[in-house]
This record gives sequence, C-alpha cells and structure tokens, in this order.
Amino acid sequence: MTQPLMQRLWIYQSERFPLKKTVPLLAVFSAASICVSAQLSGRELPHWGAFVVGFILAMTLFFQMRVCDEYKDLVDDQNYRPDRPIPRGLVSLGTIIKLGLLTLPLAALVAWFWNASVLWLLLLVWAWLAAMTAEFGVPRWLKSHPAFYLLSHMAIMPLIDLLLTSIEWTPNGEPAPLLWMFLALSFVNGCVLEIGRKLWAPTNEIDGVETYSRLWGPRRATYVWLFCVAISLALLIAVGFATGVGVFSVIIGVFGVGICIWTAITYLRSTTPAAQDRIDTIAGLWVFLCYGTAGFLPYIVRAIS
Repeated sequence: MTQPLMQRLWIYQSERFPLKKTVPLLAVFSAASICVSAQLSGRELPHWGAFVVGFILAMTLFFQMRVCDEYKDLVDDQNYRPDRPIPRGLVSLGTIIKLGLLTLPLAALVAWFWNASVLWLLLLVWAWLAAMTAEFGVPRWLKSHPAFYLLSHMAIMPLIDLLLTSIEWTPNGEPAPLLWMFLALSFVNGCVLEIGRKLWAPTNEIDGVETYSRLWGPRRATYVWLFCVAISLALLIAVGFATGVGVFSVIIGVFGVGICIWTAITYLRSTTPAAQDRIDTIAGLWVFLCYGTAGFLPYIVRAIS
C-alpha cells in the first residue's frame, strides 16, 4: 500500500467503524444510560464529567468489539469476504489489534479516575468479550445453534449498560431497583440491531456468510425481528412509566414501531438490496429512538411543563 497509514485507517473506519454513525449513536446511548439511572433513582444528574467518561468508555468498548470480530472472523473474511479492509490488504490485522490494545489502558484509567468500582464492572465486560471472542469454547456448537449464538453475544449489551449506568450510581451506593428494565431494553435492542443488519436480499447473500435471512428464511427472520421490536417497545414503555413519561413513551414508541412494521412489510414484499438497506437503517433508528426517549424525554417534559 502506497497510501499513508492515517489515510488507510480513515478508509478502514469508514467501512468497519463509521464514526459518522457510531459517534452520535454511542453519545446518545451513553448519555441516556446515565440519565435513566439518575431518573430511576430520583437523583439529580451527575457532573458533566460523567457524560465524558461514559462516552469514552462506550467508544473504546465498541471499538474493542470490532477488533475482536476482526480477529475472530479473519479466516471467514479471507475465504468469503476478501473485499473487506484487512483481507484486501488495506491495513493489517496486527495494526488494528495494536490500536485496540492502546484503548485498554485509556478505558481503564478513565474508569478508575471516576470511581474504582466502575473499573471492576469494566473488567467484567472485558471478561465476557474475551469469552465471546473464544466463542465460549464451543464454536461449532454455537455455529449450529444461531439463536444461542445471538443471545450469548448480545448479553454483552446489558453488561456494557450496567457499566455505563454505574458511572451515575456507584458514587451513590446501589443501582435503582427498576434499572433491570433498562438493562433488558439494551439486551433486546442489541438483538434488534444484530438481526436487522443480517436481513439480506437473496442477491446479496454470500456463500459461507451466515445471515438470519439465510438461516431462518426471510419471512421467519423478519417475524423474529418484529418480535424483538415489540419486546423493546414494551420495555421502553415500562421505563417511561417508571420515569413519569409513560403516556408520551407510548405515543412515540407506537409511532416508531409503525415505521418498523411498514419497513418489514416492504422488505417481505420485495427482498431487494434497497429493502435490505432500509431495514438495517430503521433498526438503527429504532434503537436511537429508544435511548433518546428513555434517557432524555423526562427532562424535556419537565422543562416544557
């Protein structure tokens, strides 16, 4: 490669860790987690530094997850997706792993400086991420049981959210009793994102690449996706009533689910590449809407009233 390393890394992020999408989503995700924790506990919002810590932890963790995926999927990518940055030689796996390793002390220092208890939860997330990368020691079994693969890997989402909410609650003792609803929302939303990005058009399916549209068929996979969206709506409404904005959460949530249903119908009517892109985008927007509603709506309603 004759391009400078920084230019190649910029191309890499645009393809594998797009900052223009990742930064706003993780900013909302991390800030909403802190806000919900404060709302459910009946406490004032913490110092602005808490939101900076949350954003840094979210960004580093999600990048580390991408690095682990690059390592875990290298052989499959070389065989079936040679156009990806690492197989085609844009950057080396070693370079990406080194960047991932550099984020480890950054995340640890940020967590420790805020509150030592946060560091312990960060270590818990890392332990689960390491187990995920090793496919929990049973890669063949997980590959033959896609539902268990999905559930085991999405379990990292509530762990990350527990870490992010701990930025608010560790200085005050214990998490709010109803925080589990928000953690469950994170788990289900992880499934919404993961299934939504793997509902492909038949013309885009690649031999050796497992998608839910291929494993379960487009119709069944779409129904599973809508089921996850419905569970997500129920949890969003539950969090809304717990934070005093239940009616508004119902209105916003039902509107969002309506768009999800319409997107699913158009995908099933014509499973084109455009429909595939649309359902992937709507999955992300639904998750964005959930966190925005759960985290910020109580403060917006309070400010207006």
